[in-house]
Amino acid sequence: MNKPKGGALVEVLTQQRDTLLSDWLNQHLSIALRRGLTTEAEMSDQFRNFLNVFVDTLTNAETFDASRPEWEPVRTFLADMSGLRARQGFTPVETATFVFSLKAPLYARLRHALNDNPAALAETSWAVNLLLDALGLYTTEVFQRSRESIILRQREELLELSTPVVQLWEDILALPLIGTLDSARTQVVMESLLQKIVDTGASIAIIDITGVPTVDTLVAQHLLKTVAAARLMGADCIISGIRPQIAQTIVHLGVDLTNVTTKATLADAFVVALQRTGSSVAAVRGAN
Repeated sequence: MNKPKGGALVEVLTQQRDTLLSDWLNQHLSIALRRGLTTEAEMSDQFRNFLNVFVDTLTNAETFDASRPEWEPVRTFLADMSGLRARQGFTPVETATFVFSLKAPLYARLRHALNDNPAALAETSWAVNLLLDALGLYTTEVFQRSRESIILRQREELLELSTPVVQLWEDILALPLIGTLDSARTQVVMESLLQKIVDTGASIAIIDITGVPTVDTLVAQHLLKTVAAARLMGADCIISGIRPQIAQTIVHLGVDLTNVTTKATLADAFVVALQRTGSSVAAVRGAN
């Protein structure tokens, strides 16, 4: 679009910015405030700042092509806003509507300003429509990437929380596993265990699989990899929680655990670990 028509749009935005901002903002406040996602002051600042960046960019831009370098400030603002809204709990539709809902109040003011020039009104309106559509789609794309990043980070944090390594005794660690043991979780388990071995200098690590519902060939391989990695760090492993069903499954699958000490319960494994470290636990009787 040429500069005169762009200039007409800039003039409309500049002269009627306050009323445009009010109409635009009112479309969003009731929904966002009702859900408790943000405050009215925060939303007002967000909408006002976008208009400022949008008008500044529009004033200097040669075209209405949102992909060009001169529109980078607007894209940056929308990327930051989308990431913030993803963290606050807004939906993709609510985030995209931030841009799309600007059309109605802006068109109304364009019709009034260019009422005597239908051709210019049609051309300007169509260019604005394409521009806001492009920015709205960009906002949706960034929002989706932000949300996927949040989900991935939360998943990693949950994996870390679900695989705690605790020190039971001097030189003895325990790693209770609960749930399915897949490749991603095995990596977290291995890293957590090896780091704890380095931090404590432990020589025995008990891997308790009481909370693992099933053991197949893949799970057994993951366990063996963890045991092998711990041995390379100078720690021996004991696998506890071998229930009758799991024992039968391991035998049926032909998984070789002959080089790994296994016990039915964590308590039994702890006794073996104490013996290997030269420690013992004795009952203390109260005085008569």
